[in-house]
Order: sequence, then C-alpha cells, then structure tokens
Amino acid sequence: MSDSEHTERRFLVGSDLDRTLIYSPRALALDMSDETAPRLLAVEVHNGKPLSFMTEHCAELLVELITAAEFVPVTTRTRAQYQRVHLPGPVPGWAPRYAICANGGRLLVDGVTDEDWTAHISSTLATSCAPLDEIVRHLALEADPEWTLKRRVAEELFAYLVVERELLPEGWVAELTGWADERGYTVSLQGRKIYLVPQPLTKSAALAEVERRTGASTVLTAGDSLLDAELLLAADAGYRPGHGELADTGWTAPGVTALEQVGVAAGEEIVRRLLARVRVRTTVR
Repeated sequence: MSDSEHTERRFLVGSDLDRTLIYSPRALALDMSDETAPRLLAVEVHNGKPLSFMTEHCAELLVELITAAEFVPVTTRTRAQYQRVHLPGPVPGWAPRYAICANGGRLLVDGVTDEDWTAHISSTLATSCAPLDEIVRHLALEADPEWTLKRRVAEELFAYLVVERELLPEGWVAELTGWADERGYTVSLQGRKIYLVPQPLTKSAALAEVERRTGASTVLTAGDSLLDAELLLAADAGYRPGHGELADTGWTAPGVTALEQVGVAAGEEIVRRLLARVRVRTTVR
C-alpha cells in the first residue's frame, strides 16, 4: 500500500493487546466446560504452547476493522514478545504497518525499529527521570524472593516484576508507587506483573507520532491498565473493559466508554464498538 493510500485512511485505531484485545488462559474468564462458550483462536504460540487467544468472532470483526482503518497494536510488551503475536488480517501473513512496543519506547514501521523515534525517547528519558539502574537496585532490595518470581528489565527502558499476587504484603504496591513517583516513574499492577515505567514513556506519545505520519483525522483507542489511561484520554473516543486496573478503581473520563463485559468477551465487544464507530463516521462522510 502506498503512502498516499495510507494518508487517505482517516481512522487511526490504537489498541492495547494483553487483557484488552488478546487474553491468556488465566484471563479468559470463560467456563471451558460450557458447551455454549465461544470458540477461540490462538494468536500467540511460544515454545509450542498457545499463550494468547481471542474469540473467532472477534477475529472476524478485527479483519473488517483492519480493512477500514489504520490499526496499530500498542503494547507494553518488548519487541520480541510482540513479535510472537500473529493477529488475523485480510491476507495471509498480514502484519500492521505500525506497531508500538515497550509502552511507547519502540516504534516499528513495517516490522523494523524506527531509529529516529528510539533516539527521541533516549534523549527525553535522559533528562526527565531517575536512571533505570536506581529503579532496578531498589527492586532487588525491596522485592522479597518469597513472592517475587522474576525481575526483568525491558528494552533498557523500564523494569517489572512477576509476582505471586496473593502473597504481596498489604500496602507494598502503594509504598512503591510513592517512592517511584518521586523519581519520575509510574507503577502499574497488571495481573501478576508490577511495572515501573518512566512517566514520559507513554503509549499516547508514540501514537501521536503515528497520527502525525498517517494524517489521521479520527483516533480511537482501547486499553485496560493505568498505563493505558493517557492513550484513552488522547483519543477522540476510547474503550476500556470491565476488568483490569482502570475498572478496579472505577476510572473513567469524558469520551471513554466503560464496558461491563470482562475477559475475552470484552475483547470482542471492544472490537465491535470500534468497528461500529468507524462504520458510522464513514457513512456520514
């Protein structure tokens, strides 16, 4: 598709992946023994094991959405983690032209890292928050091995823990949030992961860059976590599921639709709502 054809696609849809569009077995919120449960499509396989799913009907709706709009996956996953995901598309082997990884720290264009964006992010972080090494040292000292399964650094941009959530000491996340905020970092608890992300490192900033490049006139977004709040606020319309960090705190805002559905059913409803919005605006034009 030529650049001129891309600029004519006036709708830009930026969607978070995990627990918004795709779901791990833990997050499906389905009774798989129920004969009426929707059929699932595996969209991520790693080491021979399916890791993430969407409903088959969601996949059908997503293909239609991709055909009608510039669809951009927007994820906190690293590039390597993102590349394990294979979303359904209008033709075999389809992949999004743009993808945003590492919470906005990496912009992929036709699968290749955009080095100009990488340099911009490096320059921004160098002067706006504490060094990542300080964050990593603090987690090494404060995250008890009794409930910490993994400590990780993602793309040399942010840190996260994988924890036994039910064993987390009461108040520990809140205390960490205060400490991190003083150093210019945001704490986000998503499932079994605790992220510490530099505050200037946002999905919304990266999506704004894609908006600039595509010339889109209408931006639609979806997400479920604290790290998605700016993404939702920056759009003409945003959607969040009935589960996740934002739902747990009752967060909403003008222009953001809070859905009641949870689990993989929420993913299908989000794509349905996005597609309906694109259809209505296209009809009006």
